[in-house]
Amino acid sequence: MIAIARRNLSFLLSNPNSFLCNSNVHVSPSIHFFSTSRIKRILIPSPEICDVLVNKHQFSPDLASLASSRLSKFRDPQRVDSVLSFLKENSFTTAQLQKLVIYNPRVLGFTIEGIISRFKVFHDLGLSSEEIAKMISNSPAIMHSSMENRINPRLSILKGLMGSDDDVARLLNRCPWFVVTDLEKTLIPNVEIVKSCGIPMEHILHLVYAYPRGFLIKPDIMRKSVDKAIEIGVPHTSVVFIYAVGVFSYTSQGMWEVKLKTLRDLGFSDNDIFKMFRMQPHAFSASGNKLKNKVELLLATGKYSVSNIAASPSALGFSVEKRIEPRIQILKLLESRNLIKKWPCLAVVLRSSDAEFIEKFVRPYYDEIGEELITQSCMLRAVRDESIRTDA
Repeated sequence: MIAIARRNLSFLLSNPNSFLCNSNVHVSPSIHFFSTSRIKRILIPSPEICDVLVNKHQFSPDLASLASSRLSKFRDPQRVDSVLSFLKENSFTTAQLQKLVIYNPRVLGFTIEGIISRFKVFHDLGLSSEEIAKMISNSPAIMHSSMENRINPRLSILKGLMGSDDDVARLLNRCPWFVVTDLEKTLIPNVEIVKSCGIPMEHILHLVYAYPRGFLIKPDIMRKSVDKAIEIGVPHTSVVFIYAVGVFSYTSQGMWEVKLKTLRDLGFSDNDIFKMFRMQPHAFSASGNKLKNKVELLLATGKYSVSNIAASPSALGFSVEKRIEPRIQILKLLESRNLIKKWPCLAVVLRSSDAEFIEKFVRPYYDEIGEELITQSCMLRAVRDESIRTDA
C-alpha cells in the first residue's frame, strides 16, 4: 500500500488533473478541492489513511491519495475509519461518501459527537437517515457550515415562514440549499416582493415549494420576474401568476427570446404565445429545443394544428417519451385498423390520466390489438397489468 501511495503521489504531482479525467465519480468543475491553486499546495499522502480508504471503504487509490494529502491536521487513520463507518451506519452510500470527501476531505477529521449533534437537528425536523444522507451529499457544505451562526438561524427562518417542522423537512428534501444560503439576502426579500403584488401567503408558500431555487436568487432578478409576469398579463390573483413568476425566475432574457423565436418559427403568433403562457406558464419551463420537438411531433400527425396547440398549451408540458409519443402511436394504430374514424381533441388525448386513457382508447379494442399495442408502446405495459387486475 505504501508503494502504491508513493507511486500515486509521484504521478499526481506531475499530472495534477489526472483524477478528473479517470475517476468514475461525477464532480462539478467548480468544486474548490480540485482548484489549480490548491493542487499546487498538495501535501504528502498518508499511506495508512490511503490503506483505510481503499481497503475498508472502496475508494480508488487516486481519490485516497488526494484525500489523505489534504488532511494536514487530522491524519488519524482510526478517526477516518470511524467517521466513514459511522456515516455508512447512518445510510450514506459509498458514492455519497466520495462526494463528501471530494468536496472537502476535512470531513474525515470530524468527531463522531460533532456529526451526531449536526444530524440530530435534522432528525428533530422529521427527516430520516436516508433523507439526511441524500440532502448532505447533494449539498456537502451543510457538513462544514456553522450550526450556531448559519444552519440553526436559517432553520428558524424557515420554520417561521413555512409554519411547521414537517413543511421545513419537505422543503429541504426538495432543495437543501436553504440551509447554506443567506436567507436574509434572498428568501426574505423575495417573499416580500411577491407579497407586495397582493399574492396570498398560501400561494407564495406553494411557489416556494414548487420553485425553491427561484427564491434563492438575487432580489433584483425576482423583481424582474414579477414585472415580466405582469407585463404579459398574468392575473395577480391567479395561482398561475405564481407559476409564471417561477418560470421567469430561472429563465434568462436570452433563453426567453430563444423560446419566443422557436414558437414564432413554428407558426405561432405573439398573441398565441402570450395567451398560452397565461394559461399554462409551466409548459414554458422546457427549453426551446424541447418545445420545438413537442410541437413538431404533434403537427406531424396531421391531426392537430398550431391553433389546436394554442388552445391546449398544457400539451407542451408533457413528456414526449412518457406521454405524447406513446399515445399518438396508439391512436395511429387504432386508426390504421379502422377502429376510430376521428382523433379526439388534443386536451382529451394528453390531459387524461393513464387510467382514463386506457379505459377510453385501449380497453374497448383490446381483443383486436392488445398484444400489438403492448409491443409497440412501453407506456402501455401497464395495460396488460391493468387487464389482469380487472379480469381477476
